[in-house]
Amino acid sequence: MTGLLTSIQAALGLPHTQVKFTSSGALPSAFAVTDLACASIAAAGQAVSEWLQQQTGRLPTLEVDRRLASFWFATSIRPIGWSVPPLWDPVAGDYAAKDGWIRLHTNAPHHRAAAEKVLGACADRTAMASKVAQWAKSDLEQAVVDAGGCAAEMRSWAQWQAHPQGQAVNAEPLIQLADNSRQNAKPWQGSVAQPLAGIKVLDLTRVLAGPVASRFLAGLGADVLRIDPPTWNEPGVVPEVTLGKRCARLDLHDKTDRAVFESLLKNADILLHGYRADALERLGYGAAERQKLTPGLIDVSLNAYGWSGPWQNRRGFDSLVQMSSGIADAGMQWKRADKPTPLPLQALDHATGYLMAAAAIRLLGRSGSARLSLARTAKLLIENGAGTDEPLRAEDDNDQGLVIEQTPWGPAHRLHVPLKITGTPLQWTLAASELGSHRAQW
Repeated sequence: MTGLLTSIQAALGLPHTQVKFTSSGALPSAFAVTDLACASIAAAGQAVSEWLQQQTGRLPTLEVDRRLASFWFATSIRPIGWSVPPLWDPVAGDYAAKDGWIRLHTNAPHHRAAAEKVLGACADRTAMASKVAQWAKSDLEQAVVDAGGCAAEMRSWAQWQAHPQGQAVNAEPLIQLADNSRQNAKPWQGSVAQPLAGIKVLDLTRVLAGPVASRFLAGLGADVLRIDPPTWNEPGVVPEVTLGKRCARLDLHDKTDRAVFESLLKNADILLHGYRADALERLGYGAAERQKLTPGLIDVSLNAYGWSGPWQNRRGFDSLVQMSSGIADAGMQWKRADKPTPLPLQALDHATGYLMAAAAIRLLGRSGSARLSLARTAKLLIENGAGTDEPLRAEDDNDQGLVIEQTPWGPAHRLHVPLKITGTPLQWTLAASELGSHRAQW
């Protein structure tokens, strides 16, 4: 645990102070997933604590619960009388190719269409499996990527180290933090109870890592507005990650919507985005344009495979990065299994989300940018080695908060928050909501 937290503290420029961790045990994995959960949540909490010390002169103490941190890295919502839709498209998953394993990520309709463009229409996994079996894994990975889809062959850690993209990621810092050193003169509008009150967060991220970051910021009082394209949906994660936010839709190819977006951006304090490295550039909103529109903007961006190397613009998700970087292969050896064995949950996403939030908070009052990637977080986890094999005590009703959240899908409880900051309770005033259920305005 100490090594992970120390590495993260160094990346964020945080002092190497000890944090109190309570409860014991860990998620079963080849890697120290619970330690990663605790360290990333602790770092986000420490960033809040340091910010509060700057504003008030007092440094609050922190505490992180290992069990709750592990549970939140899977899901925090506990529906009452309804169920969250499945996380995965019916044909998403791992398949045996002629010479090894490959994972197809088909959750978005256009990503499934890209896979089927290469493999032919597939009604179910059986049909998909018979088609994948005729391909060499590298050829299929490249063909699906070339078609605009998402796929990753299973590589070992050694193979990833030899790969040009693995080498590029190795050379990158965990967090590329660029402090503009421009004092952002905006007076603090927050309080100890809500340290980020008055901070406007424009969230262009989807699926998990970025939304975890903005959910954390919302829990500290930030005004979070999430923007999605007109048709995007991800029903399996929306109830989990829209807590505390307002969610609107804009089409950045439409002239009127672009004007709305620009007015939102001009008034934003923090921008979170997880588009591929070149996507906002192509829309006319590259880094220089963003700073011109909003001098002093805190600009935090996420990429799957890193910010340099041949794959910097490749589409990717947590489960694919686990295949590429050697995590699924190491899990297979650890479990003595006959198929890829990923982490027990999307830990790269969640951890990177808390690091994004921590980076944004570190830049408050100064402005600047931060770049993070799932692949670089994977390197941090892999190099930390195995964790304890002591099991976590099973979840029970006492782990749930008493408040009933009234969501559009039905009532729900949330698990107690794993992070305690003295005097600063993480709490959300808005229930989770449907994408596009609010107007695009502050």
